[in-house]
Amino acid sequence: MLVRLGHSKDVVAGQMRVFDVAGTKVNVASVDGHLYAFDDTCTHMGCSLGKGTLDDTTVTCSCHGSQFDVTSGAVLRGPAKQPVRTHLVQVDGGNLLVEA
Repeated sequence: MLVRLGHSKDVVAGQMRVFDVAGTKVNVASVDGHLYAFDDTCTHMGCSLGKGTLDDTTVTCSCHGSQFDVTSGAVLRGPAKQPVRTHLVQVDGGNLLVEA
């Protein structure tokens, strides 16, 4: 099921924004004209990835430095061992839609 989060322009190019999707914090990143959605919670210690940094398609957790690929959720650098869950994201008529 897709849920409307807002307008596609709500996520600035090269940045991330965290939304609440049915009680789950979902982070949406805008990279090179593409939007990627993933759980906002680092799988290492539960910190918000939205407080971290985005460098191209890599998000770095501000707590302990774990890195994840926003396109797939894969761990690029620990200490996290588990990937973050990704979500389908679509733009329809300017509306930002994310899989709940």
